[in-house]
Amino acid sequence: MNAPLIDPFARAITYLRVSVTDRCDFRCVYCMSENMTFLPKKELLTLEELDRMCSTFVGLGVQKLRITGGEPLVRRDIMTFFNAMGRHLDAGTLKELTLTTNGSQLERFAGDLYAAGVRRVNISLDTLDEGKFAEITRWGRLAQVLRGVDAAQKAGLRVKINAVALKGFNEEELPTITKWCAERDMDLTWIEVMPMGDLGNEDRLDQYWSLEDVRARYADHYTVTDLAESSGGPARYVRLEETGQKIGFITPLSHNFCESCNRVRITCTGEIYMCLGQEDVADLRGPLRAHPTDSAPLEAAIRAAIERKPKGHDFDYSRQRADGQMSRHMSHTGG
Repeated sequence: MNAPLIDPFARAITYLRVSVTDRCDFRCVYCMSENMTFLPKKELLTLEELDRMCSTFVGLGVQKLRITGGEPLVRRDIMTFFNAMGRHLDAGTLKELTLTTNGSQLERFAGDLYAAGVRRVNISLDTLDEGKFAEITRWGRLAQVLRGVDAAQKAGLRVKINAVALKGFNEEELPTITKWCAERDMDLTWIEVMPMGDLGNEDRLDQYWSLEDVRARYADHYTVTDLAESSGGPARYVRLEETGQKIGFITPLSHNFCESCNRVRITCTGEIYMCLGQEDVADLRGPLRAHPTDSAPLEAAIRAAIERKPKGHDFDYSRQRADGQMSRHMSHTGG
């Protein structure tokens, strides 16, 4: 049972993204509806169950663990879980423990996260305009997030800003956001909006801003050099020679990145999604709870799920409709 996790297309699964809660203190328009109905507490994995789940994956060769949500830092006593995962870092079996956050709670937790072994955080931030920030997050306050950025850097955490590219919303801020990140020595990654969740009044097709266009806009003002490096994720990188900063592009729609996919996602209820862009899901909470002292059934369920990992997803806006649209919200799967 110690053999590494290999999917049907000979890809080693070394990266696990785990949602620890479906709750969030924002209501970003491309992630959640304004009036969300959250899951009953009994359906969520406990912190102890999350520990056992993640530890099992580490034992099967996962080397990078990213904690997501919802907003992971709103989960009560979440630092207990981060501190527990630190033992795998100390043992050398886990190479990296990190998280994606909206930044709202970093002022409180940045120092504790560093002490637990976290060295990098991704902060989701789509605009530096206070009014537009309130509009896109519905409930968020920009000043609180900016204080979180300050606290993270002061604690020694390496910060990367993730900005969703939204046509008609943050197009004109590309130079401003880029300059701000350069001045603070923060990497910046642009992400194409993905067709997930109940669209409601938020038409993903109208929001879609191709990152090919984003890159072209950079080329109008900078010398742009393609980089061969990879962080183990889906981003492609360029360097802006005038500033030396690294810009990433995550393009699930205009550029399919599935060939090198090395990850799976666990929801806060213990479901495993083998592909972000497919509905196929397997239950891991059942064997986890049914066999609290025997890891073999959980390991068998994990391996069976990996054997169903597809070659790729089907997102496509090229025909002016959101083919491959997923019905679930991003907050359910984990960012």
